[in-house]
Amino acid sequence: MSEQLCAAVGTAVEPHVELSGLGKRYPDVIALHNLTLTVNRGEFFSLLGPSGCGKTTTLRLVAGLDCLSEGSIAIDDVLVSSPTYFMPPEKRGVGIVFQDYALFPHMTVFENVAFGLYGLPKAAIAKRVNELLALVGLAAAGQKYPHEMSGGQKQRVALARALAPAPKVMLLDEPFSNLDAELRAALRSETKEILRDSGTTVILVTHDQEEAFSLSDRVGLLNGGKLEQVGTPYEIYHHPASRFVADFVGRADYLSARVEGSMVISGLGSFALPNSERQGSADVDLLIRPDDVSIADDPTGTAVITEVRFLGAHALYTLQLDDGSVLHSQGLSAHLLPPCMRVAVTVNMRHTVVFSPEQKDDAPQRHRGHRD
Repeated sequence: MSEQLCAAVGTAVEPHVELSGLGKRYPDVIALHNLTLTVNRGEFFSLLGPSGCGKTTTLRLVAGLDCLSEGSIAIDDVLVSSPTYFMPPEKRGVGIVFQDYALFPHMTVFENVAFGLYGLPKAAIAKRVNELLALVGLAAAGQKYPHEMSGGQKQRVALARALAPAPKVMLLDEPFSNLDAELRAALRSETKEILRDSGTTVILVTHDQEEAFSLSDRVGLLNGGKLEQVGTPYEIYHHPASRFVADFVGRADYLSARVEGSMVISGLGSFALPNSERQGSADVDLLIRPDDVSIADDPTGTAVITEVRFLGAHALYTLQLDDGSVLHSQGLSAHLLPPCMRVAVTVNMRHTVVFSPEQKDDAPQRHRGHRD
């Protein structure tokens, strides 16, 4: 597995799913507006965002479960959807795994997986189903019924059924949200490995930042039916394109600061702007992540710990600076510092990001009365 991944590094990307200017209107809401996005062959891509942002709408349009209002969708350079053309879902070469599994309760596991293989010889169907059940770790479960299985096992069956016709593209609609935390983490890893081994292009819809970041090669963040940013998980987290992105993908604190030439001057130090992206002087808000903030016991320090949250391996400290500003610091919990302690604060800015103060109103736009 690791050799396959290493061999893939540096290979040329090849567009596989192309969304061009997608728009979707309902009588009471615009669900998508001018969404343009390319997902590459073999890529694991996640659409991330809050409820009502257009994630599931996008997935349904790609799957052929809904008709678009504007734009076009192509898979393998073949048009599958536009306002004047609609290719049926079964001809698109797309598999989909739903949040609620959508298994047929009156069918056995074997029959559920075989459902999309109609028309093939019985021997070929049996061979394919048995291969897939073995792949998802359910080789001995073929004669069971869905009600006899756990949530994690049902999700594996749903994945095997979606993989059975060998789809070009796999769509995952929040497939882990009904599972408990420990099982969710384990099944994420297993699902990623299974899909990597199959060479399938994957588009995952989720509102869970950790899920998107841990699984994806790239992430697209949606807000109010519009695409805010596309990039690697590292880029999305450390180089957010907007204040909305910064706030959605992790805890974000802001300090009032000032740009002077190619430097940002703040009460906690001066930091270089990448590529001198701003010139002259301007008041800004400096983005600071808790993992960039270190603290140490110091009676003459510039901050006081006001709250300590124990999170297992890590602790999250809330700090009040002498000027009234509030920051957070995340550190290892082996040596906890107590509340009310005065501390010295050090900020390690490997990635300086600033926003104009007027961007404070950049907030998620949520649609009401319609699923995203």
